[in-house]
Amino acid sequence: MAMLWKFMRVAKYSKTALPPKVKARGVQTHSRHSSSKSVPSDFAASTPCSNTVELFGTSYPQDDYTNVTEKILSKVGKNLHNKKHHPLWLIKEQVKDHFYKQYTGRRGNPLFSVYDGLSPVVTIQQNFDKLLIPQNHASRRKEDNYYLNRDHMLRAHTSAHQWDLIHSGLDAFLAVGDVYRRDTIDSTHYPVFHQMEGVRLFSCHELFSNIKDGESFQLFEQGHRTAHKQECHTMEAVRLVEFNLKQVLTKLMTHIFGDGLQVRWVDCSFPFTHPSFEMEINFRGEWLEVLGCGVMEQQLVNSAGAQDKIGWAFGLGLERLAMILYDIPDIRLFWSEDERFLKQFIVPHISQKIKFQPLSRYPPLINDISFWLPSEAYSKNDFYELARTVGGDLIEKVILLDEFTHPKTKKVSHCYRIVYRHPEKTLTQNEVHRIHQAIEESAVRELGVEGRF
Repeated sequence: MAMLWKFMRVAKYSKTALPPKVKARGVQTHSRHSSSKSVPSDFAASTPCSNTVELFGTSYPQDDYTNVTEKILSKVGKNLHNKKHHPLWLIKEQVKDHFYKQYTGRRGNPLFSVYDGLSPVVTIQQNFDKLLIPQNHASRRKEDNYYLNRDHMLRAHTSAHQWDLIHSGLDAFLAVGDVYRRDTIDSTHYPVFHQMEGVRLFSCHELFSNIKDGESFQLFEQGHRTAHKQECHTMEAVRLVEFNLKQVLTKLMTHIFGDGLQVRWVDCSFPFTHPSFEMEINFRGEWLEVLGCGVMEQQLVNSAGAQDKIGWAFGLGLERLAMILYDIPDIRLFWSEDERFLKQFIVPHISQKIKFQPLSRYPPLINDISFWLPSEAYSKNDFYELARTVGGDLIEKVILLDEFTHPKTKKVSHCYRIVYRHPEKTLTQNEVHRIHQAIEESAVRELGVEGRF
């Protein structure tokens, strides 16, 4: 859900993100739960000589907004959420199974449809404009997203499909897919992760049918916006939508984590929806945030052609749920092809309890890097993205250790600590030294910093 994800990361990316042309090729396949063609998983990249990015048979001209890298493009089309017996697939299937069985129509058919094969390439309109995200909002920044050009990008959230699915006539659906964001580097953040979007719309009859004297209530009024309701919604409608949303999500978390689960709701003041909440669960004695949700912005619902309905939406991260449920300590492991990891999730039933047995914990190697920042705009995401590109999944964590301003020159220096650790083997200092030196050289060349190496 677009308005429920936090996009306040600020950065500035290198001018040389891609070589002249990058291609992705593959034969499209169909997902049995999707109304569109599934993104191919047999991704291949090449670098011919025109200034375009080619993905799934379509060429996107590069421009001053193009910042997607070959490293990121190599992840496109992997579709971990559709890979049978992968932990993300298990989580997705559990959620689907719950919604299919718990919510049915009059004839016993599932009320919610599931779309897990939608292309991750979306337009700026889909990712931002149709979701009412202002032109000057921080979430649009080039430095926080992966742009193919000024008109197209790799989706930053599954909310990018929200408007189109509502516009097609759907009023209850789940959308699942890989999403892409430039972010910090640690055990819980990765530039590619997987989300599930849930949307439910109600007509006046559907919302009030089980309420005494429900025929006297209305969905809409001419009021004013508060932290508890939008200006066009009646308080009765908002309270019922809110109650239904919390009930649905509490049942979902109980289905995944078991009976006796403690749930609490934290009110949020997201700028695009009222009311809105974050859900936290008490798992093994610790309160953990698992999803964001809220009453949908009525202007969005209206523009998509459902003017006579009101609804809710939620967004959850599959990696987040899987890391909690299976006790997976490092988000990089989801991309592992090590059989010692993957075979642990080959189970006869999707709801079977699994406790991840860690692979041998290989020792970390730690190196620091310091440099003077350039005079033009710079932020930490610049360096994080560069480190990811050069070091890849060998980098476990990057921490800003120190920020120093010279008292005379007023130049600013950053010192970062880079923790190198391979999830599947022991690294040597020589291997790490070569990578670290390449990061130093790239930082000088690409970011314009002055090394203090």
